[in-house]
Parts: sequence; structure tokens; C-alpha cells
Amino acid sequence: MEMKKVYAATEDLMKKTVDKIHTEFAAIRTGRASTALVESIKVDSYGTLMPIKQLANLGTPDAKTIEIRPWDISQTGNIEKAIQKSQLGLTPVNDGKVIRLSVPSLTEERRKDLTKVVHKIAEDFRISLRNERRQAIENLKKLEKDKKITEDDKKKGEHDFQKLTELYVKKVDELLAAKEKEIMEV
Repeated sequence: MEMKKVYAATEDLMKKTVDKIHTEFAAIRTGRASTALVESIKVDSYGTLMPIKQLANLGTPDAKTIEIRPWDISQTGNIEKAIQKSQLGLTPVNDGKVIRLSVPSLTEERRKDLTKVVHKIAEDFRISLRNERRQAIENLKKLEKDKKITEDDKKKGEHDFQKLTELYVKKVDELLAAKEKEIMEV
């Protein structure tokens, strides 16, 4: 019973790790407009920092434009400043009611740089998955030491955690391959 709890908790952590890499990859610019690029940018609004997605309606009217429609028009200037301060490298065009961002096509050099960035992100997530496996195995060793499971159960558990880790590392690799293809697509 104890082993099942450890396994379920570890699998849950690994699922969350893979979900998080989806979010990380979505925020990487690929030459196509995506609201994920801007939705988490923090804006100073009424004295607190809030993500843009909580202050405005985000949309992509075409493949190269992101449209930001603030619910409170008085926040348009603050949103514009936050975008300019961000690392996006996009220049906002503000007409007083709507902010538009033009997403330029990527150069070949920038595509290669982004590919290196996504490889680094994927490796960080693989390391995270391995750390989760290591923690689970430490939990098994503690259970064995406390005489809650047998040595055979521990060995089987270690094998199961290795298989689980390989499964999730494979998912990370698949996401990496898809993102790399998307980046290199002209």
C-alpha cells in the first residue's frame, strides 16, 4: 500500500513536470503569433503586479499579430510599458483602446538560437524528472528501513520508477522534437 502511494505521488509530479514544459515551450516565439507569448508578462496595475491575461482580452486576428484589449482602458499605458520592458523584443502599437504586436518572421540565426534554448529547457526538465525518480527511490529505501516493505518490493519499485522516468523523458523528447520542428519551419 505504501509503495502505491509513493508511485502515485511520483507519477503525479512527473505529469506536472511535463505539463510545465508545455507552458515553457508555448512562451517561446516561433515567428507565429501566440497569446502565450504575452499572457504571463507582469503589469503594474493599481499597485500590484498582475499577468496581462488578468487585465485584458488576448487574441490573434492573424498569424503575425497579437491583439490586447484591456478591460480597463486606463491600464493600456501600463500594459504597453510592461511589454516594452519584457524580453520579447516586440514593439507595441497602442491606438488608445487596443494594443497590437506584430510578430516578425525569425531569421535563420535566431531559429538556431531558439533551438539551443529549447534543448536547454528540455534538458532541465529531464534532470527534474530524474530528481523526482531519485526522491522516490529514497522514499522506498526509507520504507524498507522502517520495515514497511521488503527488499524485493524495493527492487521492483526501483525498476518501476526507472520505467516511469523513461516514459516521461520520452514525452519530453517528443515535445522537444515537435517544438524544434515548429521553430525551424519557415
